[in-house]
Amino acid sequence: MQAISKISSAASLFRCSRPCVRQQLSLRKGLAFGVTKLFSSPLKTFCNTGRSVHVSRFCSTGSNISSSLQFELVPCLADNYAYILHDEDTGTVGVVDPSESLPVINALKKNGRNLTYILNTHHHYDHTGGNLELKDKYGAKVVGSAVDRKRIPGIDIALRDGDKWEFSGHEVHVMETPGHTIGHISFYFPGARAVFTGDTLFSLSCGKLFEGTPEQMLASLQRIAALPDDTSIYCGHEYTLSNSKFALSIEPTNDVLQSYAAYVAELRDKKLPTIPTTLKMEKACNPFLRTGNMDIRRVLGIPETADEAEALSVIRKAKDNFKS
Repeated sequence: MQAISKISSAASLFRCSRPCVRQQLSLRKGLAFGVTKLFSSPLKTFCNTGRSVHVSRFCSTGSNISSSLQFELVPCLADNYAYILHDEDTGTVGVVDPSESLPVINALKKNGRNLTYILNTHHHYDHTGGNLELKDKYGAKVVGSAVDRKRIPGIDIALRDGDKWEFSGHEVHVMETPGHTIGHISFYFPGARAVFTGDTLFSLSCGKLFEGTPEQMLASLQRIAALPDDTSIYCGHEYTLSNSKFALSIEPTNDVLQSYAAYVAELRDKKLPTIPTTLKMEKACNPFLRTGNMDIRRVLGIPETADEAEALSVIRKAKDNFKS
């Protein structure tokens, strides 16, 4: 009972205030029920038909909230996620980070949909591998970073930091978020309170620093962290379970993290996705958004005087060497 009390307390901290959202997760009892309240927005419906998963539909609580935009999670490769975007009013369809084409084609075929746009957060093949085949099959336009114009296969629309692009009437803010790669961008849909972070921000972690510096990654994470707390985070991989083990190893006394980690383990045991997460949850649990936390610093031997970029570098190295 004590564990359930902790979960209920954590759930109350993160409960969403949107009155019209209905929770439809099947995990309705015990441990999982307490923590599903953390994810009451957006609506999440897990489907067993095919590999795609309908993860969100936004209901309108004001003029700034999208009412017609749906997101569908499509598992790809071993642990990647692509995301199909569908505007119900116009029928416009996009896909974010298609690492391979076949799962996306199958998901589109299942619903009788075409494809208009392919959005890439960065150039890595496990995020762009399906670009050319999808472009050839559907005539879709590829949208990506102007910085990475030469590394994004089939790019048609090159965007820069601060650009406001439009997806079928839904405003999309382009955020340069380098660190994992130099040209990495994130797509923020303010009306839907959703951001596609690729390999910059994961649930309970951040991307490896393949091309960028700790300073760049810190600045990128801080930009994302400045979004509204109820923003849903759609990242590129299903890494949350292993990330939770590392996070607990360096902040074992974080009650909210303990509850979230238990919920994540329950979901993965049932072969269900842990994404989307929420920014509020990540601020409370993700060590890469908690670089100033003294408990984490003590465990890793990071001096109190070290700046946050130095702390991030130490945390990242510890994560790289962590054996779960």
